[in-house]
Amino acid sequence: MTETTPAAPSKPGRSEAIGDFGIDTTARTTGEALRDYLARVRGGELGSLPALAGLIVLFVLFALTSDTFLTLGNLANLLAQGAGVTIIAMGLVFVLLLGEIDLSAGTASGVTASVMALHLVSGGNLLGAMGTGVFITICVLLVAAGVVAVQLRLPAAVAAPLIALVILLAGVPANPWVEMLLAVCIGTSIGLLTGFLVARIGIPSFVVTLALFLAWQGVILQFIGAGGTLALNNDTLFAVANGNLPALASWVLFVVAAGGYAAVLLGRHFRRMRAGLVTQPTPLVFTKVAVTVVLAAVGTYLLTQNRAQTTVIEIAGVPYVVPIVLVLLVVGSYVLDRTSYGRHIYAVGGNAEAARRAGINVPRVRASVFVVSATMAAVGAIVYSSKVGSVDPNAGGGTTLLFAVGAAVIGGTSLFGGRGRMSNAVIGGAVIALVQNGLGLLKQPASVVLVVTGLVLLLAASVDALSRRRAAASR
Repeated sequence: MTETTPAAPSKPGRSEAIGDFGIDTTARTTGEALRDYLARVRGGELGSLPALAGLIVLFVLFALTSDTFLTLGNLANLLAQGAGVTIIAMGLVFVLLLGEIDLSAGTASGVTASVMALHLVSGGNLLGAMGTGVFITICVLLVAAGVVAVQLRLPAAVAAPLIALVILLAGVPANPWVEMLLAVCIGTSIGLLTGFLVARIGIPSFVVTLALFLAWQGVILQFIGAGGTLALNNDTLFAVANGNLPALASWVLFVVAAGGYAAVLLGRHFRRMRAGLVTQPTPLVFTKVAVTVVLAAVGTYLLTQNRAQTTVIEIAGVPYVVPIVLVLLVVGSYVLDRTSYGRHIYAVGGNAEAARRAGINVPRVRASVFVVSATMAAVGAIVYSSKVGSVDPNAGGGTTLLFAVGAAVIGGTSLFGGRGRMSNAVIGGAVIALVQNGLGLLKQPASVVLVVTGLVLLLAASVDALSRRRAAASR
């Protein structure tokens, strides 16, 4: 009887290995992808769809009812009009993702704006402008913020209070770039103190930020005085929200932004295809890229046309606020979508206890989002102060916070935590700006603007609550 040698086990093929690990490699047609999307929508996963639909409806409505809405000057002004609130809303997205709230973001931005303006008008002598007692108190708070940054293990934030302290103590002469740096550093320092009170002391964020909302309002009054105004008489600061890129630079921005978007989206699509992973059908991906590129090209072309009302001057080019918002959007989206820190934020927002048991430093994450919120509030303060050209005691107060929170929620960020993206704030900010701009052109009073904005926010919150209920029921 002849003994046969058993055949050596063959190595599993790539498809077998993928199957062993349960990776879904099912290819979908365009029709199947669309049906799957509609099924997710019916299941409560609406995302930014309601906000986008509302944005289109409002745009068409105001275009039909106002003779000046579609003018180039108004469309360019629309971009700058809502930029400040949009940037503050982008920071608030980080806080809302944890199911927290930052009611002090508005007045905190006012504090940073007032310090920036005070440093400018005083020629850098904040000791003389603030008075000895207030100056020493601010320095002590900056030192405390630095200590808090070390205690919370937030190394990226340690430098901010130290830089602000050096600018104050050294009496650095007034300079627009120094003013903006000082504002951002003050904002980061405010966020560190807020985050410490919430994450380490354990005070509910609603109580902490409500108290600081009132406190920072008092600080603004102390810096500026009741009825006072600090003018930003500086061409660089004024140009932040009112200046425009040259035509050539505008087209370079288009190539970089649109080309970068296409490269990232198509690159990710084809990498997933090569790996045998499920991705959207190629025609849908190309359609998304083509629509985005065409809209960006049309917008760039229109904005590079002369929109001045007289022949004496020429006003053309993409407003500076557009690349500012784009950079913040790209960086913020990358942090949330592509870093472990971003995944930790979503994990804590989804279930803080589960995140803690998984080894995530929940207090550190909770504190850090308030640092991001206050830092972005400072950037927003620079933009909206530049737009009006001055800072008054109402800076950051009134409806600033309400519009910022409204922008994030209207865009699709959930008030219950765990769901939201940076793009939600941009879409929601566009809706807020559109309502204000359109109703203003129709000569509607402020009362009507507030009522309509409030109803839009209420509708967005209702959609969020109902979609969550529907999603839970469909599981």
